[in-house]
Order: sequence, then structure tokens, then C-alpha cells
Amino acid sequence: MDKTKNKLVLFGEEFWKYRDLLRLLVTRNLKLKYRRSFLGYVWSVLNPLLIMCVMTVVFSTMFSRNIENFPVYLFCGQLLFNYMNNSTHQAISSITGNSALLKKTYVPKYIFTLAKITSCLMDMIFSFGALLIVMLVTRASFSWHFLLFPLVILQLYLFCVGLGLFLSQANVFFRDIGFIYNAVTTAWSYLTPIFYPLEALPEWLIWCVTHLNPMYFYVAQFRDLVYSCTLPDPSMVLAGCGAALVMLAVGIWSFIRSQDKFILYI
Repeated sequence: MDKTKNKLVLFGEEFWKYRDLLRLLVTRNLKLKYRRSFLGYVWSVLNPLLIMCVMTVVFSTMFSRNIENFPVYLFCGQLLFNYMNNSTHQAISSITGNSALLKKTYVPKYIFTLAKITSCLMDMIFSFGALLIVMLVTRASFSWHFLLFPLVILQLYLFCVGLGLFLSQANVFFRDIGFIYNAVTTAWSYLTPIFYPLEALPEWLIWCVTHLNPMYFYVAQFRDLVYSCTLPDPSMVLAGCGAALVMLAVGIWSFIRSQDKFILYI
């Protein structure tokens, strides 16, 4: 118990010591993503906007009749799920992809995973411009509830950090984690009410989604604030916070437990 506690203290001290490195890695990731791109960071707005347009055209005939302002409804779910999907997929190879550096000098290994999750967060924040454009074009309602969205994003960020740490350390030992996770996130996307109303599912599946799908907790809260202009249900907030903290604890614990063995496998 004391050994684990000491590792957690060291974990926190290293994070503070290497905070500038984290900032540099996040900046580097963003610059590399848009390097030699004609429109640069504008793609952070255009890309989700174009995807939303395609999905609206594809799914509008099936679901939009039952959903008021379908583009905003779709975008609210798509924005959050895409962040989780992209950040955790990038986190998978964050350790193995920096093996050369880790073999040459000491750097906190988790800093690379954290940089991937955080750089994707910055990218998502840029994408909020596209959401505002869609809301203005569709004449969606705005309220002060919109200002509370950072509380939902913080929950999702902590959840992604925990999941990213877990996946990155597992990928060091089992290189097929990426292939398995691709299948998992594909099924996950269809089990999250992004482009369809929750009521379209059978009752037993509704129970599974509302009780066992963490992404539903975050999407539902975000839609309440932005789409419905209301405060989320307290139980949903508690579920989102609980899922984030549990996933973060699992991720940190698994990473600390296995990081000393990384050098033997990377």
C-alpha cells in the first residue's frame, strides 16, 4: 500500500516538473497535424462541419422527423464522441511510437499519452466554432446553460486520460490492441445515441446504454446544456463524474504498475 502511495506521489511530482515538456509536446502534435496544410487550423472547423453535413444528409430521412433541429442534435453527439475516439486511438501508440526517445533518456512515459489526449482536446475546442456556425444557421436557441459546457468536457477529458493510459500500456505488451479497439469503438459509436433518438432502441438496450455506456453520460449532459438549454439531471452528472474517476484510477494504476517493464518490450 505504501509502495503504491509513493508511486502516486512521484507520479504527481513528475507531472509538475515536466509540465513544460507536456506543453511543447501538445504544441508539436498540433503543428504536425496541420503541417503543409493550405487551410491549417481552419480544418478544425471545416472537417467536423463537412462530416456533419454528410451524416445529416444520410440520416435525415430516417431520424430527423422525430428530432427537432437534427443538425445540432447530431453535432452535439458527434463532437464529443469523435474526441474520445480520436484521442484514445492516438494514445494507443503514444509509448511505442516514442520508443527511440525513451531508450536514450529519462522522460516520464505517461507524458506522451497525456500529450496526445490534450492535443486532441485543443483540436476539439477549435471545433466548437463549427458547432456555433451550425447553431446560428439553424437558428437554434442559445441560453446561459451553454456556458457550463466546460464541466462536461472536463469529465470527458479525465475519462479519456484514464482510458488512454490503460490502452497505451496494454499496447506495449499486446500489439493487437489497436485492431481490437477499432472494433470496440465501431460498436461503441452505434450504441451511443449520436444520430438517432434513444427511444428508437428496444427497452432492454435502452437500459444498457443509459447505465453501462459512459459516453451516453457525457453526450446527454452536453445536449441538455447546448441543445435543450436545460441543466442536466443530477444523476447523469454523478454518473459522468463517477465513470471519469473510475477510468482515471484504473488507467493510472495500470500504467504505474507496468511502466517499469516497458523498456523490455518497446
